[in-house]
Amino acid sequence: MVAARRLELVVVRHGVTPWNLERRYQGQRDIPLLLPDAVPDMDRLREHLAGAEFDAIHCSDLARCRQTLAHVQPGRDASALFDPRLRELDFGDYEGRRWDELKDDPSYRAWIDSAGMQAPPGGESADMLWERLSAWLDDVLSQAEDRRHVLAVSHGGVIRELRRRLEAVDFWEGVVGQAQGRHFTFIHQGGAWRCSASSAVPVPGEAT
Repeated sequence: MVAARRLELVVVRHGVTPWNLERRYQGQRDIPLLLPDAVPDMDRLREHLAGAEFDAIHCSDLARCRQTLAHVQPGRDASALFDPRLRELDFGDYEGRRWDELKDDPSYRAWIDSAGMQAPPGGESADMLWERLSAWLDDVLSQAEDRRHVLAVSHGGVIRELRRRLEAVDFWEGVVGQAQGRHFTFIHQGGAWRCSASSAVPVPGEAT
């Protein structure tokens, strides 16, 4: 019996930025990390990933993800594939604004109530985000014969959408913190790939 093909995909969120602390929508704005505040969480992630042998590394092309990758996988950023398909959701007119500025806006409330399925003004819907993410994921899976252990550094909204589509997790429960993420296991059987398992990265309570 032929063994099923298998892919281990670790997708992690960037470290904390000034706009995270200010609770501003960042989206595709190129906001850098807040240093040194971002370092402790990234140190914990680096320790968790220290023993991993990644066959390929993918990364959003935005600065906060590039900086995170350079910290958690020192020396590997030179060989990483920087891909705009891994960017955060485009929040359109809401980028740079805070919840307390928007909470009474009817169009904002409609967007929130739709769990992202409605696009914010000038931005992307969840389906639009998934369209580019699924194209990226198809590329990763197509290379799984040679690249069976893959790391991706991306954004909170990206991981939330991956969890919604792959784990059937509710939109509001799919959030991960800064410098955290998910470890997805994919199995190829019967001519198709399926996500067979998912776990937290780093492991909750894991010591640094």
